[in-house]
Amino acid sequence: QVQLVESGGGLVQAGGSLRLSCAASGRTFASRVMGWFRQAPGKEREFIAAITQSGSNIFYSDSVKGRFTISRDNAKSTVYLQMDSLKSEDTAVYYCAAKREFAHDYWTYEYDYWGQGTQVTVSS
Repeated sequence: QVQLVESGGGLVQAGGSLRLSCAASGRTFASRVMGWFRQAPGKEREFIAAITQSGSNIFYSDSVKGRFTISRDNAKSTVYLQMDSLKSEDTAVYYCAAKREFAHDYWTYEYDYWGQGTQVTVSS
């Protein structure tokens, strides 16, 4: 079992930046692909980014490519999402997620554990 806790959300003006963090419990973080998703009001949950166990492979959605950066610190069991050049359409609840241990399919959207989410609001 993995518990995920996101932090770092808030209100920011368009063009600004935020850095989200997601801390994982337990000792299996380093063996898990980690991802970020978001869900805007009235919309389906949307994949944002994924990172493999060592960080050697990263996958972004086209909607955030070039603006968002996913990274991880296995020593701290934490995954980050640096969000730059924010737009009003980035407003959503952001979730981090973890795959089962030793998974390699970082390009798929099926995840096994989810955080509770953190709100990001971008004002125009």
